[in-house]
Amino acid sequence: MLEKNNYKLITCILPKGVAMGVVRDLKTEKGIITANVDSARGMGKLTPLAYRGVGEQTEKEILNVVVRADLSDELFEYIYHVANINRPHGGLIYLCKLQQATAYSLPDLADEE
Repeated sequence: MLEKNNYKLITCILPKGVAMGVVRDLKTEKGIITANVDSARGMGKLTPLAYRGVGEQTEKEILNVVVRADLSDELFEYIYHVANINRPHGGLIYLCKLQQATAYSLPDLADEE
């Protein structure tokens, strides 16, 4: 088990089709392999149907990345820009402490085609 309070979790809620590109960039440019992507559906609050009390359902991706605490601010900013969260409907990102984390490693395998 890794030392307590030395890791943080970055979570992003992104439009469908964005997260895997971010994961690829994290791996190739930053060497980060502790990422997970899940699918979800969300109700848009600022959509035309929202004013009638019905939100528009859209597919989303949830990206979770476990990072060392000392790198968390740098990687938070990196993900913010790579995922284009700074644009309207670009998603959202937040950071929180982890009480503990378990070491995660993958064998060095060739990339899939």
